Amino acid sequence: MGTDSEQVILTTGGYDHTIRFWQAHSGICQRTVQHADSQVNALDITPDRQLLAAAGYQHVRMYDINSNNPSPVVNYEGGQGASRNFTAVGFQEEGRFMFTGGDDCYAKIWDLRSKNVQCQRIFQANHPVNTVCLHPNQGELFIGDQNGLIHVWDLRTDHNEQLVVDVDISIQHLHINSEGEYLAVVDNKGNCYVYSLHGENDTCSSQPRRELKLQAHKMYALKCKFSPDSHLLVTTSADSTAKIWRMTELLGMKDQNETQPEYKSSVPQTGKSWYTLEAMPLVELKEDGQRWVWDVAFSADSQYVLTAHSDSHARLWSISTGEVKREYSGHQKALTALAFRDGS
Repeated sequence: MGTDSEQVILTTGGYDHTIRFWQAHSGICQRTVQHADSQVNALDITPDRQLLAAAGYQHVRMYDINSNNPSPVVNYEGGQGASRNFTAVGFQEEGRFMFTGGDDCYAKIWDLRSKNVQCQRIFQANHPVNTVCLHPNQGELFIGDQNGLIHVWDLRTDHNEQLVVDVDISIQHLHINSEGEYLAVVDNKGNCYVYSLHGENDTCSSQPRRELKLQAHKMYALKCKFSPDSHLLVTTSADSTAKIWRMTELLGMKDQNETQPEYKSSVPQTGKSWYTLEAMPLVELKEDGQRWVWDVAFSADSQYVLTAHSDSHARLWSISTGEVKREYSGHQKALTALAFRDGS
């Protein structure tokens, strides 16, 4: 992880209604801004590293990263009469639009090039939306809801398809690796599911195919993220751990087990059933007293991870040793979100 503070942005937020900006390599808090009237549910940084988006109750607020202005510079409202949380926020890679998800059952597209702060496009799911991820092809939005469904919304054609992940689950988070080859999903029972995504070229729609199901945690899972080099997958949970998995090992085990009895699911589907795996993580990241691990991010070199915890701390971990390298202390209540950028 780089140490040039001008090249590294680390922010955290949670239930104390504040957002803190940190010097990542030293653990020093450089700036605190108030996020009034709401906890922070999700954070993300614009591709040009100029603004921080904070998703909360009824609002997504944009803060200027490179000034000391304590107030939001843009405020996106949930809509007339809205009384719901924004649960997810992210950006198109060139900063053309922002996407959000919320427990009002909507995913929304907001044109950042327009002076109009109203959303331009809306997708309605039938259940609260917990997580939204933009495919690296920049044309498909993957939306996970509390009824175990993934909605694949093609922004180019407005066509959408549904994937039934499993029965009696809530999808808590999903993520697609940087090459657009794999989709990871975690649920409220601690399971992690991996799909392969097939498309003949960058302009083709994805064709998700079930690869494996892993009992990653014995309790509620919260986040899953691929490393920038796509070699690793991290999952976090209410069991107070973050676990790092090596993708080649998981897929290799699945290939070896294909001759074993398949997982029999009552889920209606057109493809095959899930292959269930029992595997040991490459490393388990856990400190005494750290409690729920709400959010996670990899460093650009895939050598470190940062975690946000309900014990009000964020931590920087070395993947190779499993040790805490830095702790970020200052929040007064649970941390539920972090955003991190280093390297190119």
